[in-house]
Amino acid sequence: MVFRETPIAGAVLIEVEPLIDERGAFARTFAVDEFAAHGLETRVVQCNTSTNARAGTLRGLHYQTAPFAEAKLVRCVRGSLYDVVVDLRPGSPTYCAWYGVELSASNRRMLSIAAGLAHGFQTLEDDTEVLYQMSEQYSAEHARGVRWDDPAFGIEWPAPAEAIISERDRSWPAQAPARLGA
Repeated sequence: MVFRETPIAGAVLIEVEPLIDERGAFARTFAVDEFAAHGLETRVVQCNTSTNARAGTLRGLHYQTAPFAEAKLVRCVRGSLYDVVVDLRPGSPTYCAWYGVELSASNRRMLSIAAGLAHGFQTLEDDTEVLYQMSEQYSAEHARGVRWDDPAFGIEWPAPAEAIISERDRSWPAQAPARLGA
């Protein structure tokens, strides 16, 4: 695995290095020692999958508050998506900044996302599937979100998302930066 820093501290792009032969390919996607050596979360307590029937589907931006603040490792295993993180840590030098990257089954990239960063994605192809590894259990009481189109962030999504977004994600209020830690 090749670990690449992003402009947001705590968001690390990981490029998988497949070994290819006549049978196909084999690649490591997680190793505790390598993740720890790069200062990344190594605890995995829950794995989730998200299937998305149509291109343009937008999910997010989600995070959880303490004591269930969660780190995530996100990988697209079918199709492709535009993955986005937003820094919601008030003391961070990149507070309210965002970073986006394409993850796809063919490029095999993964994104490691630290606790305190909101996460969302928009599918670029029909029939896209996403695999998540989480450092904490889901807690409805601690689940939060910020609007995907909040002008405080100015995220440049690849396509309009008004048509394919859940009512819950559509209804997150726009957040003033002073309130983001709530």
